Amino acid sequence: MADLARLSLNTATVRERWDLPACIEGCARHGIGWIGPWRDGLAAYGIARAARHIRDAGLTVSGLCRGGWWTSVPRAQAIDDNRRAIDEAATLGARCLVIVNGGLLPDSRDLAAARARCLEGLAAVLPHARAAGVALALEPLHPMTCADRSVLSTTAQALDWCDALGDGVGVALDVYHIWWDPEVLAQIARARGRILGFHVCDWLQETRDLVTDRGMMGDGVIDIAGLRTAVDAAGYDGPIEVEIFSTRDWWTRDPDEVLAVMKARFERCV
Repeated sequence: MADLARLSLNTATVRERWDLPACIEGCARHGIGWIGPWRDGLAAYGIARAARHIRDAGLTVSGLCRGGWWTSVPRAQAIDDNRRAIDEAATLGARCLVIVNGGLLPDSRDLAAARARCLEGLAAVLPHARAAGVALALEPLHPMTCADRSVLSTTAQALDWCDALGDGVGVALDVYHIWWDPEVLAQIARARGRILGFHVCDWLQETRDLVTDRGMMGDGVIDIAGLRTAVDAAGYDGPIEVEIFSTRDWWTRDPDEVLAVMKARFERCV
């Protein structure tokens, strides 16, 4: 059973009802010591105000979502935006900047070219990240998102990229994206010393939408506790973010209810 002190709220879980200040206050009210904000919420609130509010509420930032998207805009624009994201993560004192790399290049079927663009972008901003003391956490996404969201699809591939890039790069492992992989346990063991984040939710038996139909822990088919045990065995003892996109259920509920259920399920299922 995971220690409740490791619980982090990824603000996407309640984003339809709470803005960033409300998420900060909600975490403090429910005794949740970690928070994982998104950059759009920071932009709306102001990075300096957000950093001060988070600190004054006694919270710590588990990870900032998100950098990357190397393939959706011109290369120079993507690099500039990721340098800004690194600076934001440094201001917040975030444990890492989560990187979602992006899908295929516009009007292209060249998967190798898209992956090369992502690696080039990461290599270009890595010196800035190292200087800022911000670790880049590569998050592999489910292969069904390869065309439009992430050409980085498996934990093995993410670790290969880490090997190529060197110090300052690790992985953020989300059970929603990795649970299906027959090599996942071996690759988690391989990731020792490079796991920068661990995200939990559940895969519903009858998932209606890959992106916005996630379940609360315990409502689906993922062996969350088994994956958490593997991550712990690989040396990770950091925060565990609950990240749920749910248009038909959890986004429609009172966020205070969501956080109460989240805490109970975390204790029972993680």
